[in-house]
This record gives sequence, structure tokens and C-alpha cells, in this order.
Amino acid sequence: MARAVVQFVLFGLLSALVTTLADKDDWDIYSFHINSTVSSRYATTVITSRVANRMDMSKEVEFQVRIPKNAFISKFRMFIDGQPYDGVVKAKEVAKQQYTDAVSRGQSAGIVSSVGRTLEEFKTSVNVAAHKKVTFELTYEELLKRKLGKYELQIHARPMQPVKDFKVDVHINEDAGINFLEVTGGLSTNAMANAITKTLADKQAWLYFYPTEDQQKSCDTCGEQGMNGDLVIVYDVNRDTSFGDIKKSSGYFVHHFAPSNLARIPKNVIFVIDQSGSMHGRKIQQTQIALIHILNDLAEDDFFGLITFDDSIFHWKRELVQANEQNVASAKTFAQNIQSRGATDINRAVLEGTSMLNRHPREGSASILILLTDGDPTSGVTNLEAIQSNVREAINGKFPLYCLGFGFDVNFEFLEKMSLQNNGVARRIYEDSDADLQLKGFYEEVATPLLTDVTMIYEGGVNVTQTNFSQYYNGSEIVVAGQITDNNIETFTPQVIAISRNTRMVFTETNPSVELTGTASDSNIQRVWAYLTVKQLLEKELRLSGPEKENAKQEALELSLKYSFVTPLTSMVVTKPPGESADVLHKPKEGETTQDTRTYSQVPMPGPAGPRSAGFVGGFGSPMVFHTPAAYDDNYDYNHFAAPLSPNLHHMRPASPPVRFAPPLPARPPPPVPNPVVHVTQFLRKTENQALPLCYNVNGNINLQLLYHPNGGLLVNGELDASLGGFRRIAIHTTTAKFELEGLRIVVQDPQGRAIYLQEDEVITRDSVTVIRRPKEIDFVSGDTRIVLLIHEKSGLRFLWPVVRQQPTDGNLTGMLALGSAVYEVMQENPPFANLKIQNIEMQAARSIAADYSIPSAPMLNCWLVTSEFALQRSMDGFIVAQI
Repeated sequence: MARAVVQFVLFGLLSALVTTLADKDDWDIYSFHINSTVSSRYATTVITSRVANRMDMSKEVEFQVRIPKNAFISKFRMFIDGQPYDGVVKAKEVAKQQYTDAVSRGQSAGIVSSVGRTLEEFKTSVNVAAHKKVTFELTYEELLKRKLGKYELQIHARPMQPVKDFKVDVHINEDAGINFLEVTGGLSTNAMANAITKTLADKQAWLYFYPTEDQQKSCDTCGEQGMNGDLVIVYDVNRDTSFGDIKKSSGYFVHHFAPSNLARIPKNVIFVIDQSGSMHGRKIQQTQIALIHILNDLAEDDFFGLITFDDSIFHWKRELVQANEQNVASAKTFAQNIQSRGATDINRAVLEGTSMLNRHPREGSASILILLTDGDPTSGVTNLEAIQSNVREAINGKFPLYCLGFGFDVNFEFLEKMSLQNNGVARRIYEDSDADLQLKGFYEEVATPLLTDVTMIYEGGVNVTQTNFSQYYNGSEIVVAGQITDNNIETFTPQVIAISRNTRMVFTETNPSVELTGTASDSNIQRVWAYLTVKQLLEKELRLSGPEKENAKQEALELSLKYSFVTPLTSMVVTKPPGESADVLHKPKEGETTQDTRTYSQVPMPGPAGPRSAGFVGGFGSPMVFHTPAAYDDNYDYNHFAAPLSPNLHHMRPASPPVRFAPPLPARPPPPVPNPVVHVTQFLRKTENQALPLCYNVNGNINLQLLYHPNGGLLVNGELDASLGGFRRIAIHTTTAKFELEGLRIVVQDPQGRAIYLQEDEVITRDSVTVIRRPKEIDFVSGDTRIVLLIHEKSGLRFLWPVVRQQPTDGNLTGMLALGSAVYEVMQENPPFANLKIQNIEMQAARSIAADYSIPSAPMLNCWLVTSEFALQRSMDGFIVAQI
């Protein structure tokens, strides 16, 4: 049977989906979720996409995924007709043998991923039978790196078509406390900004991006093919102690060291600039622009020098000079007159820069050598190993060498090895219009040294990652992980020794960290250690030779296989249904390009799935509830009614079981005789200017108006059952229909008075209303308003909690969910009490605790307990309605 190929691409965090459709009616990409959980800067991202083939013939779907370069894929799974097919991580040699076997059989072979600035690409494909569904699930892990005082999670979304159920959920948990949280990128502005919800609660943050189909077509870079842009989550943590924060659990530890409030160290910096013929044109111009910006940023107590080279050496001055106004102006003139010519003598240029730094020692300063080149050495010493040996001997560990490789013609591996051998890093500068900003951005990362000769000491620790660092820069962070000997925390003593100017500084753990408990925390800390260890072993393998190189390679391979990391030493064999070929996914080296071939084997290779950290599905809202529910029996059977589908409803259920109907809701049986205890529900109201929200009690069972949008013809009411601890029923009224929800039951009243029961993963649309049923929540979209009904469960009983994910652009809303953040002042605090003031009203509040049910995980939050009138600044009677 002929196959049509449909491509869709996930870009990760992040990630996004690209689908090319020959005919959009052939396929239904009915769900696409990116779910990222960040704990102590370690991000685990799960991407799930569900696709249905609505054709009467089979289709082949090609799945492509881009993930951050620093990330390791740890799991890939497909569900086809309910059957899971897991990818298996194997040694690259084993996968290569499968490649060779496929070629010998005359089959096409080899998926090798392309590399962009921050992303690399993997892909596979699978055949989907007629009227069947396929689910792709990818998990990858990465340790976020702090740059310029912040961590970043980036999501690039380009679906190539609007997706009904498109969700991005991010949960950040930092025990040190979150200092700030921002969302940037093209998808965070203008029309798309309304689709973003974020909450910051001391040590945790939640961000949700739920654009409607209309919004996916209306942002600045969007169109009929959907979104095309970036969403970037930016944050940093509190740094209350100079020692940083250290976490210990089940025999492992992770230490994040980023002291602040330190005096900057004057620096000695030399820029060695390639001006060979290959730098002609835009490369030279961008280098000149960047260099002039960098010279402007030099502090007056810095000393600097400029060297340009081709097959000869050109000095601006033969000695380092102070960065005063006169010298900086002269250096700018020199930079503006750099001209491309000649060959490339890298060896002589770097040795000359090293010699200048060695001739200019200054106590209490930090020296830095920065090389920028775009090509291989073609003059003088051209043997790469000889150049690396010469440079390593000349620098002799006294200062770091940073190598910037301009463009893709440069031998990046050579520069990377030379940098690693001299305590520096290599960075590729991409030959784009913003290359000057890339150069300037790199310099800013190393512009402010705060410490030199940093030594991390962990008495009672073994198998520790890198512990010696030549320099620590402002806005960066040093991360060390290891194992605790015999899991004996009592004998584990961490310490940091470093030099600040001429002063020896000792950092100790003044506030010992609390030992974490629970398998999730244990696994996370252990995986951070494994991730860092593999990364550093790969770097070690690159810079070493002989037996040491092989030992590092073997150790990195064993850890990669143990933790199911796809690294340069391993590949993932993607298992498929019988009769289909198994693809081999590689992690590319820097500079590799895409090949359009595919590795096949005759028989799918089953194997154990890699470890997976649980994702996070979240939600926000204004009101929240905290109560332990009383027992209540659910007497309804929702699954035994069946009837034809109403012609008035357009039903979208790819390859689902037949639609089920239920009669209108019967009268509710009387509840059991209550205990003499008066049940109360405790609500929370978020605040703008204070860390703690306000909480207040509501007595008994009442009906509340939750949301009213007159311009959109939308009314949402809820039946509050204090014995359950939440809303028993929610009724959503539109101009054309009524939707009634209770537990997992969704009833849509049609013109004939019948009710339709939605099954899991079903989507139903009527006019401008869309309802999506999921296991733990129900999405409701009406025009530009989006509401999520979270389904919570306690002691086997379910209750609902409504959350406004997206407010209408006109903002004309009333009701409990429409309340904005409260603004109060703390007039006087005498724990556990405080006097609070809102406008001219003041009252005494008591410290309390409540569960935030507007978030799926229902975290417990500290709050100030006040009266409802004080929290709402109005009477509760104004929200009570007679019926829902």
C-alpha cells in the first residue's frame, strides 16, 4: 500500500511541533504537551504528542525532535493501538553493527542529527494503520547553567498548524527560594501574552502556556500555519549564604556555589584576533563592532592588549596597558583598521599572547587569554597536537584560554581540546547577523572575575566531579556532585577555599542542609551526579590520550548505559512493531550535519525503558480550597447509556469508541446525615506585594458565581461542598448550550434535552465552544476565554476546582475567579500574628496553612488567616447564587 509521509517536529526546552500535511483532513494532531519539571536547576522534560490517522489507508509519520545541546535523551516511547514500544540505549558500536548489517542488505541507513545554535535534532518514523492513533513520548534531561545571573528554559514553538490541545506546563522547585521569574521571547508578547499564566510562591513557581487555536494564528510571527517563535522562562534563586546550597540524599550530594557580594578582581585580558583572508567581509566587520563594545566595558583598573594575526603577528602595543580613556580610544582606532589578509598562524599568535600575560604579572588580579579564529592553522606550526602541546606548556595552568570558533569551517574539536587543556571553554560563534552580539555576550560572561584558584573540598565524599576551578565569574555558578562515603552524613564536611584579590577566603556550610527524603529527591540528586560525571568524563576523554583517555571513555560509556543517556558514546535503538525497521538515534558532535538516510534492522529490538522522572501538569487560579473531605458515595453509573450522536454537535474523536449518551442528571439523593461538625472551606487570595497569600473561611454548602463575562455570553457557577473540600458540580452556561460537570462526568445538554458523556481524550466542539476531557482535568474554551477544571481526589472521592487559564482581552469579568491579586500592608508582626491593612481597613491575622488546589499537585502554602470581608473587600453574599 502506498504511504504518504507526514512530518512533524518537536522543538524542546524546550521543544515544539512541526507538522507538514498534504491534506489537513487526513490527520488529527489532537494533543501536544510539553511538560517540564525543574528541581534544583535540573530539568526533566517530557514531550507528548498524540496523532490520529483518519484515513482509510495506513500512513507513515516521521517524528523529529530538537532538544538543547546540553541535554541527554533518557527515554523515547511510542504507543500504537495501546501497545508501548520503547527505545533502548546501547553502546554506539552495537548500533553501528546494525547500521552495517542494514547497508549490506541494500537498505538505506543512518540518522545523524544536525546541530544548530542551541538545539540538536533526532528523528524516527512509524507506520500508523487506518483509523488508529499513535502517541510519541520523549524525555530528556539537562542541568541548567547559570549565565549572567540567571537560568533559562527555552521553548521554540513552530507547529505549522494550530493544535486544539496545545499545552506547555513548567514547574520549578528550588529549596533556596526563587528570586525572580520572567517570561520573554516572541510568544510572550502582544496577543500571546494572555495565554501565559505564572505563579511564584517562595520556593516554587508554575508557568502555563495554553494558547487557543485563534491565538496560535494571531501572534506577531504566527499565521494560518500556527505558531512560530520562542518562549523563554528566566529565573534565579536566592543566595542568602556565601557557601551556596548543598543537598544530600541517599548517599549523594549536589553543591551549587555562587557567592555574591564579593569585590571584583581587576583583570589582565588579551584578545588574539584572526585577520587571515577567510575573515574577509562580514566576519571582520562584526568582530570590529564587538571589540569596540568590549573595549567600552573595560574597567579602569583592568589591563589589556590586542594582537591580530595572519601568517604574521601585529601588536597594538607590545605590553599590556591600563584601560584608561586614552588607551581605550587608541585601541578602538586599531580595531577599526583591522584588515583581512594572509594565512593563519595560530601557534605563534597564542604563544605571543601567553608571553605578554606572563611578562605582566599583577598581584590580586586575574589573567584571561581569548582567541578568535575561523579556520585551521595553515602557516608556521600546523600540526594540531604540537600546537596544543606548545600552548599547554606555555600557559602552565596560570590562566584560562578561551577559544571562539567563528563559523562552521573552523576545526572546533581542535579549539575545544586546547581550551579544556588550559582551564577554559570553547564557544562557536555562528556566522549570522548577530555575531557581534554573540562575541560581546561571551565576553560579558567572563568580564567580572570574583575568585581565582577555587578548590572545593568534601571530606567524607567520593567519586566527586570536578573540584578545581581557575576562576569564578560574577553571574555564573560552580556545581559539584558526588557520593557520600557509606552514606554517613555526620562525617560529611564540605569546604571551599579560594583567592579574592590577595586574600585567601574559606567558605564553610554555616547552615547545614536538611537531608532530603523520598525516592523522587533521591533519584534526582543521583541523576545530577551521573549527568555531571558523564559530561566531565567526555571532556576528559577529549583532552587526554593513551590509557587515561580509554579509561575515561569506558567509564562514561558505563554510566551512559546505566542511566539510559543518549551521549556521543551511545545510541538509542527505536523499537517498532513487527515488520517495521528499527531506527538508530545518535547524539552528534559539534559541526555534524544532517544526512537523510536511515538505519534499519530486520527485527525490532525490545528492551527495558530508560528511567523517567515524572512530568508536571499544572494550573492556576484565584480561589483555592483546603479541607479534608468527608465520605460520600457516588451512586451514578456513567457508562451504560448509548444513542446516536446529535447532528447539532460537531464531534471530534479520532478512532474513539462510539459516543455515549446519558439522560439529564437525576435529582440528587439526599446526602448522609452530617456530623455535628460544621464544615468550612478555606479559600486563598494571591497577593502582589507580599510573599504570603490571604486565606479565609466559608461555612457550609453554597452555590457561588465563579465567573461572568457578559460580552462573551459566558456564566460559570459552582456548587461548593465543604464535606468534600471543593466543588461538587460546575455549570458552564453559554448563549447556545449548558455544560454540567461532576467528577469525571461531563454532560452537554443538546436541543433535544439529551446529555452526551465524554470519554478520556475526547474533544467536542459546538459553535465557538471546545471541551477537552483528560484524566486529571477538563479544558473549556469559549472564544478568547479558557478555563481548566482540575480534578482532585482525596480518600477516593473526587472534587473539582476551576482555574482561569486565559482571561478575555476586554477584561470585563466578575465573579470569584475574576478577583485580581490582593494588595496589603503588614503594619506590625508578632508571630504567629500580624496586623494587616488593605486601603483603610486593618485587622489582626493569624499564620495558617492551606492547600493550593488551583495547582494539580496541591502544594501546601503558608498564609494569613483573615475574614472573607477583609480578603475580598466586600461581602461574600455578593457571590452567592440560588442555583448553578
